[in-house]
Amino acid sequence: MQQNNEDICVLIIDDEKKLNDLLSRIISLEGFDVKQAYNAREGLRLLAQEDVHVVLSDVKLPDANGVELVEQIKKRKPYVEVINLTAFGNIPDGVQSIKNGAFDYITKGDDNDKIIPLLNKAAEKAILQKRVFDLEQKVVNKHNFASIIGNSPQIKESILLASKVAQTDTTVLLLGETGTGKEVFAQAIHVESPRKLQRFIALNCSGFSSELLESELFGYKAGAFTGANKDKKGLLEEANGGTLFLDEIGEMNLELQAKLLRVLESQTFIKLGDTSTSKVNVRIVAATNRNLQEEAEEGKFRMDLFYRLSVFSISLPALSGRRGDIELLADHFLKEYGRKVNKANLGFADDTLELLKKHAWKGNIRELKNVIERVVILSDNELIEASLLPFELQHQPEQQNSLNMQIVEKQHIRKVLTYTHGNKTEAARLLGIGLTTLYRKLEEYKIR
Repeated sequence: MQQNNEDICVLIIDDEKKLNDLLSRIISLEGFDVKQAYNAREGLRLLAQEDVHVVLSDVKLPDANGVELVEQIKKRKPYVEVINLTAFGNIPDGVQSIKNGAFDYITKGDDNDKIIPLLNKAAEKAILQKRVFDLEQKVVNKHNFASIIGNSPQIKESILLASKVAQTDTTVLLLGETGTGKEVFAQAIHVESPRKLQRFIALNCSGFSSELLESELFGYKAGAFTGANKDKKGLLEEANGGTLFLDEIGEMNLELQAKLLRVLESQTFIKLGDTSTSKVNVRIVAATNRNLQEEAEEGKFRMDLFYRLSVFSISLPALSGRRGDIELLADHFLKEYGRKVNKANLGFADDTLELLKKHAWKGNIRELKNVIERVVILSDNELIEASLLPFELQHQPEQQNSLNMQIVEKQHIRKVLTYTHGNKTEAARLLGIGLTTLYRKLEEYKIR
């Protein structure tokens, strides 16, 4: 791979000024951009400020052990390669240096002729690693919690809960209507977890027959059934070390639920046609638009699996319950689809926005997204007129009956809150609704 040394930054950390200056001159003559530090503290400061690719670090520094410093450097910038330099090499230090992630461990003086070829190899590796790291960061930034759009209390509460559980390996159950963004939340939980560098795999349980779903999940051995000519890995193995998102978990049959329960309890399973147990290390995030507790009580879903899945459940609000976010989401999708079709500076006419805000959005964010994509394609001008909206949005039925019901509900909530002296948890219990639902209604009805 061709590399331009001028674009490669080498950081030298050595308290021997003469040697540091000598190395700096030699490396600079090869075209590298060189930074110098005379102790670990200064080195770490420069590492944070500069776009460093390779570090040459003495083992014996006045404020640190250079072998241990390798770990600190790798934690801060995993793609940076470190070469340890020592006046008195010894095998235990050299072994530990490599274990800590060093590219190499060499002796000063004896190995001076090795430094430039070694730097070139380390720099080549660092460049490739930085490209991968930058791509991973783009994925993280695209799918993290900061990318979830909304300022309503309901969505903020859901994000707060999800961000807390993301740092653990706890199984998560995402609840909400179709189109509320359950897969978006599952992806964010993954990319903000310690598993973020491993795979995130999503499987919609409603998209397969029971037999196909089992083979997709667990895989099979050759000869397990007609047409199984070779071994096949299941998605549990494919997601090993990472996260498996099971959408529409309520569609899974009872027999398969029992096998999934075993995975959750022991991280083991048996492939179709196999006699031995396979072991995995995978986090499960599941999602449903059903009331699994009711279904479990009716015998349609395993109660033990429900309890295992719902160790940490998060309810995602319907778009109709967070109307203050409709304009934010619509603007976001307008810009996104505008960029794709080279239509910059698109905006909504006032009456278009009003119709968007009034619509029931039974399909939630997914429906809104599809509507915006449609109007962007149809638009000939920068201003999106109401005439571009689908017929049902342009001709929305009168909401009088709905408004009457809302007035009654609003008054009832006020009375219950008065009775509980403002205790929202107790009010939600008396109303027979979840706390998240109560907060949504307080926001919707502007009850303070």
